[in-house]
Amino acid sequence: MNNQNQSVLDDDRIGRLLLKLSLPAFFGMFVMTLYNVIDTIFIGHYVGPLGIAGLTVVFPIQMLAIGIGQLTGMGGASVVSRLIGAGKIPRAERAVGNAITATIVLSAIIIAAGLSNPDFWLRLIGSSETVLPYARDYMTIILIGMFFMSFAMASNNLIRAEGNARIPMIGMVIGAVLNIILDAVFIIPLGMGIRGAALATVIAQLVSVLYFMRYYFSGKSFLKIRFKNLIIEWSILKSILAIGVASFTRMIAGSLSAIFVNRTLVAYGGDYALSAFGILHRIMMFAMMPGIVIGAGLQPILGFNYGAKRYDKALQVTKLAIAAATACSVLVFLVLYFAPEPFVRIFTTDNELITLATYAAKRLFLAMPMIGFMMVGSLVFQSIGKATKSFITAISRPVLFFIPLIFILPRFLQLDGVWWAYPIADVLTITLTIILLIPQIRELRSMHLSQESGGVISQQKTTQ
Repeated sequence: MNNQNQSVLDDDRIGRLLLKLSLPAFFGMFVMTLYNVIDTIFIGHYVGPLGIAGLTVVFPIQMLAIGIGQLTGMGGASVVSRLIGAGKIPRAERAVGNAITATIVLSAIIIAAGLSNPDFWLRLIGSSETVLPYARDYMTIILIGMFFMSFAMASNNLIRAEGNARIPMIGMVIGAVLNIILDAVFIIPLGMGIRGAALATVIAQLVSVLYFMRYYFSGKSFLKIRFKNLIIEWSILKSILAIGVASFTRMIAGSLSAIFVNRTLVAYGGDYALSAFGILHRIMMFAMMPGIVIGAGLQPILGFNYGAKRYDKALQVTKLAIAAATACSVLVFLVLYFAPEPFVRIFTTDNELITLATYAAKRLFLAMPMIGFMMVGSLVFQSIGKATKSFITAISRPVLFFIPLIFILPRFLQLDGVWWAYPIADVLTITLTIILLIPQIRELRSMHLSQESGGVISQQKTTQ
């Protein structure tokens, strides 16, 4: 196969390839996260702390959109990259088509459910009556455009799975830059407040989707979208969902845990505690980025080499990704833990909110040095199609550890219990990831050694 996209993954220079796929993902995600942060900055300065609280309340709903995109995108990407590695291109295209159909159907279900009674859902996920008007204005518009968010997320992963990291990067940058510009226009001169922020997000996501569709239909993509492949084939959809359910479950569980956090914060600290968490969550998105983007670069390389039975390369890229993500996380920790206040001041000038958020940061970020390992380690199982282990690592942090801690710790530590739940859950999750990952690395090494010994025997027989 002489296609350029195919040759990108078929490369023995693993370190260079990981950097080549991770850097565009980093740049794209950096700009995308930046617009999310600038959203909050605009709201913090032009609407106030209650506006930030409204964004924080709605975030679990946005996580559902991201979860659908991860379900079909990450699941589809794992299937696609392994099929490309095995040389089964028509099946890989079928997987892309099925992933797109699943994204459309699942998004429509969530949109219909959410718009049926927005106030009910907002109260359920922790909105106080004071914050409710802000949250309602934001959520209604975000839900209408939820399909674009899910589709953009799925397309990102599917395109990257064929070895093209540049197009997802450009798509994310286009959406992010447009969002920032529209934020400034809608919120400041037009005075649209939190509705303006929501409308800017939806329009930006729509433009990103149009860009991704242009790539697929321009003839430049390695895998093509063919209308016949949009028809569901249950064997392929089952494979996509079996792998993608780990990412979806992580997002849903994260959404549920965010709901419990919102309610607990309001109960023990009021709307200001909710606003402080909203600020720290935006900072945390930047802090976790190295692990996420290195994992994004790892996924197609590991999936391709595993599908091609090049286990030595699969082992090499896994070790390299873990080392790189851990080093980045340690560096981020040193910056954020010892000097959080300047980052908090970017979002607000309210001294009470600054003091509370700075205090909380000293607890939330304690386990940050190990976050990179946790993010990359969980993606190893997803990349090679280990559905059970992928599912376990996905649900362990939010379901097994974090939610129980949110129920237990605040009863004894009040608001401090919320802040301490994060590093404790991270340490427990990292421990579980290590326990599961070590046997997997040993298995890859064993498969490589078996392959080598088999090659030596075959060569001896040929010589004889």
